[in-house]
Amino acid sequence: MSAVEQLQELHGLLAFDFPAAPEEGGLPEPDSVAWRLSVAPEGGHGTTDFEELWERFLGAMDACRVRALIIGEWDALEGSDSGAAVQLLAAARDRLTALQAVFLGDVEGEEAEQCDVTPVLDAYPALRELGIRGGAGLRFPAVRHASLRTLGIEADGLPAEVVRGVAASELPALEYLELSLGAEECGGDYTADDLAPILAGDGLPALRHLGLAHSDLQDEIAIAVSSAPVVARLQSLDLSLGTLGDEGVEALLDGVPLTHLEWLDLRSEYIGADTAQRIRKALEPQGVEVDLSEPGRS
Repeated sequence: MSAVEQLQELHGLLAFDFPAAPEEGGLPEPDSVAWRLSVAPEGGHGTTDFEELWERFLGAMDACRVRALIIGEWDALEGSDSGAAVQLLAAARDRLTALQAVFLGDVEGEEAEQCDVTPVLDAYPALRELGIRGGAGLRFPAVRHASLRTLGIEADGLPAEVVRGVAASELPALEYLELSLGAEECGGDYTADDLAPILAGDGLPALRHLGLAHSDLQDEIAIAVSSAPVVARLQSLDLSLGTLGDEGVEALLDGVPLTHLEWLDLRSEYIGADTAQRIRKALEPQGVEVDLSEPGRS
């Protein structure tokens, strides 16, 4: 997850930085952009206090029309987690009545320190999209949310309790689930077994895209996916990066059919040319777009 860049859009809306210091001139219409709120760096121009920025944002426009929020840097001095930002967001539920999408942790460089993010889901029962960047301190106890359609979590290492919490959640409208799982050395202490409820499709009847990527257990995950009931209802599958190699791809070739997929992402530097050719030969004539586009492999 290193070298990540700031979001350019969210929920189909271009990102727009709410000014960290008051400025003259008009702002976009509240529902026309995804608003990014990020404090100025220490010593920079503008507020270094996220609460001050937040209150100015809410007072600057018709908050009931805001559709998408991107929460960037919340602590110019570093060292605090997203707890205060999550609390402010949850407390504004009666003002942000049209909110449909939230992204927490849109920072460059080091991962954001997160917290329990599920109060956002509790506060906004009509939320359709939630994105989270940063695994340190992240908590996601099992929830039920009837409206969420997209959930993405990016981390250098996802804690096992987060993976289990997502897996145990009831998300009947969820169509798109993407977990960037990461490495054990970065806090990713999950196992492939922790993904079992997801692979069984429990609580996810509407799921159409599944991404389980960037893992140092990628072959084990691919082997588990190769017999997973949820695969039959998917339109796309992402098992890319991490340590995905020939063992995992061979399991996919021998497992449940994949010919119904629209695309399959298997980008990895560890897949041999012969195995790559076999998976292409098996799926591409059936109309499946197979992505093996690592440097050195056409």
